[in-house]
Amino acid sequence: MKIAVSGRPLGLCLALALTFSATAPLAQSQFSITGFHQSVAESAARDDGLAAFYRERGFEGVWTGSTPEAQNRRNALISALTEVEAHGIPASRYDVDGLIADLRAADNAAEQGRMDVELSRILLRYAHDVNTGILNPRQVVSAIKREVPVLDSAQILADFMAAPSPSGYLRGLAPQAPEYTRLMRRQLELRALLATGGWGPTVPGGALGPGDSGDRVVALRNRLVAMGYMGRSVTQSYDEAITAAVERFQAAHGMTVDGVAGAATLTAINEPVETRLQSVLVAMERERWMNIERGDRHVWVNLTDFHANIVDFDRVTFQTRSVIGALGSDRETPEFSDEMTHMVINPSWYVPRSIIVNEYLPSLRANSGAVSHLQVIDSRGRVVSRNTNFSRFSASSFPYSMRQPPGPRNALGQVKFMFPNQYNIYLHDTPSQNLFTREVRAFSHGCIRLDDPKDFAYHLLAAQESDPVGYFEGILRTGAERRVNLETPIPVHLVYRTAFTSVTGELQFRNDIYGRDARIWQALAREGLVIEAVRG
Repeated sequence: MKIAVSGRPLGLCLALALTFSATAPLAQSQFSITGFHQSVAESAARDDGLAAFYRERGFEGVWTGSTPEAQNRRNALISALTEVEAHGIPASRYDVDGLIADLRAADNAAEQGRMDVELSRILLRYAHDVNTGILNPRQVVSAIKREVPVLDSAQILADFMAAPSPSGYLRGLAPQAPEYTRLMRRQLELRALLATGGWGPTVPGGALGPGDSGDRVVALRNRLVAMGYMGRSVTQSYDEAITAAVERFQAAHGMTVDGVAGAATLTAINEPVETRLQSVLVAMERERWMNIERGDRHVWVNLTDFHANIVDFDRVTFQTRSVIGALGSDRETPEFSDEMTHMVINPSWYVPRSIIVNEYLPSLRANSGAVSHLQVIDSRGRVVSRNTNFSRFSASSFPYSMRQPPGPRNALGQVKFMFPNQYNIYLHDTPSQNLFTREVRAFSHGCIRLDDPKDFAYHLLAAQESDPVGYFEGILRTGAERRVNLETPIPVHLVYRTAFTSVTGELQFRNDIYGRDARIWQALAREGLVIEAVRG
């Protein structure tokens, strides 16, 4: 792991920019206008968007000259570039010192024209980086199906030129979601902590619990104090204060809360600051990929947290445990956003083709009466007799579909929540309630199973029904399949966060169950991101 210490304090960049503009103003009028325009045209020709932008301006400069407007633009951009580390973006993508040197050396019309276009090009790169991330998520993890809302380059340039405050426009490019702001604050704190040695020595040896004492308990106590889970203490025994601190740690890491520092808990406690900082930096990149309106009310399913939440105005108003897709490329739950439009009470389960041919057809070929809880359905919707000779069909030639009618044993339980998507993923009930007692709940074929689906339904229906419980239960008692539309569709976000914050800003961490964040970190590192400490 590469460890570096930031060489430029984050708060001093504006002075650097102002010094540049005061000592080396770019005075376009000193040189041939024709030469400047020709240089702009030639420099912009490599990029169709930039070429069109400058052509519409008659190849006039954006950044060049000693006018207050040009100086403000230069100062604003250089200031923003010197602070990219606060966003978890590699400073090496911009080489600010080299840029300033090039600007100071631009002492003729041709060089000034070239640098004017270069600053516009850098503006576009910065805008895309800070607004929607430096990576293409689908190229890193194929299960991330998210459509990243990339800004239009021409619009960036037009909005920047029209902005009354260039620095204000650049600040506004970063995601405005409260979670992004909280993550930024926490990563700066972790970087400052890294500069002073992190959380101190790790806890050696095996499990610890109430009643233990000695040096290892002291090491655990010191570690918990440094991490902020307990106040200062001189205890050398695993007392109530340490037990409560371990419980707080376990809750913040999605672990079974028992107050005992067992093997898994100690492994998590001993994780270094660098590892936690990696998770936060990945979460910030993920937030940039999701720089969209999430909805005042929305459903938020964090796969690593094994919970599904209903969120109203950034606060969780309902939460239930969930089961997600099992490990394996064909079962892992994908990440995307869509809109929930309806629920189905007393649903039928229409078995996905992949499950039919891979899991059920082999049984049918051996015994036509197998998997008798499922109906075999022909293309006209008729139930196929089990006297049929299924052994003559292969996976590619099997002409039927399969359906499980509504009932207590139905794989979807009593209700499913639909946000129609090409991945055939939805939220639903399940008769397999025992799985919700597990700490790691990755067992499904990809859909999200809910522990409290009826309460989830009541909460959604409360927006449109005066008696949501009575309404739902009345339909349920009929035993008949029924679609219930949501009067106001609700955004659903299937996300993957190994680091996130509570609404009050406390950091939470979860395991990288699918290994996706490890791949994202590796891709960020290839782009030049390093774990950097910042000194105050």
